[in-house]
Amino acid sequence: MSHRFNRHTCEEAFRRLDDFLDRRLTPEETRLVEEHLKVCAACTREFAFESSVLKTVRRKLRQLDAPPDLLSKVLSQLLPPPRPER
Repeated sequence: MSHRFNRHTCEEAFRRLDDFLDRRLTPEETRLVEEHLKVCAACTREFAFESSVLKTVRRKLRQLDAPPDLLSKVLSQLLPPPRPER
């Protein structure tokens, strides 16, 4: 089945991309973004880029020799929050 995605849909997906990467979307929002990424090459490229930047920053932060309190504060802001148990 072919879905037609317009610019508005890309804008919606793009606006939710950060929260998608941080796993902060509702299950329904997550599903919609995932469906859009399956059919939109432009948004998929943006997702891949942002995802790689986050991974690189996380990896570099783990290599820093910083005071433990500072490092834990920074990492807590970059790592996704734990998902609530159901």
